[in-house]
Amino acid sequence: MATSLPYLALDADDTLWHNEPIYQASQRRFRELLFAYHDPAWVEERLNVTEIRNLQHFGYGIKGFTLSMIETAIELSEGRISAAQIQSIVDMGRDMVTHPVELLDGVATTVAQLTTTHRLMLLTKGDLLDQESKLARSGLGDHFSAIEVVSEKNTDTYADIMRRYVIAPNDFTMVGNSLKSDILPVAQLGATAVHIPYATTWVHERVHDAQLHDIAYHRLESLTALPDWLAEQPSS
Repeated sequence: MATSLPYLALDADDTLWHNEPIYQASQRRFRELLFAYHDPAWVEERLNVTEIRNLQHFGYGIKGFTLSMIETAIELSEGRISAAQIQSIVDMGRDMVTHPVELLDGVATTVAQLTTTHRLMLLTKGDLLDQESKLARSGLGDHFSAIEVVSEKNTDTYADIMRRYVIAPNDFTMVGNSLKSDILPVAQLGATAVHIPYATTWVHERVHDAQLHDIAYHRLESLTALPDWLAEQPSS
């Protein structure tokens, strides 16, 4: 089919379905669990530090987050955390994995509409099993002609994907909520990047304004605006 952007890659978490609120709810439970040991703000800060430090070992996703909660609990309690409390943390992780997939407003109809004009690629990072499970439960799986779950989203990752799928940068568009992961590396490669902000952003995904200087990207308020925006783009 003729289109100016034949391949359209969509992020998953907080672009198609809600994700960050699930983590925030578990963080609140975690702070309450450790209230007897430390101030909640300090617990949150130490958890963020531990989680970022562990990304190179455990990667993104719920399993790594749960392990980081356990490590932080042991550290902040100086080893006094009980087996029952550790079990509570494990239960938090299990609750996150089994949490219902809640699509953002208008996503189901918009994704179905996009398949009539573009070949869709789901391009997300995180734990493979968890992301596959969420996609299956989302009801969106049949709309994607390609699925890529990666450990990191950087210029090397995007360049490799475009090379493997034989996609020129001017034929590739990435749509997502993260300026750090979905926008900056894509724009740096000369491809099209479309930012759709989510209500909240994980601290590790935040970028400074200076990092966006001279970066060309587009911003839409919701995924539902994407089909009309794409239709307005000039043909290549």
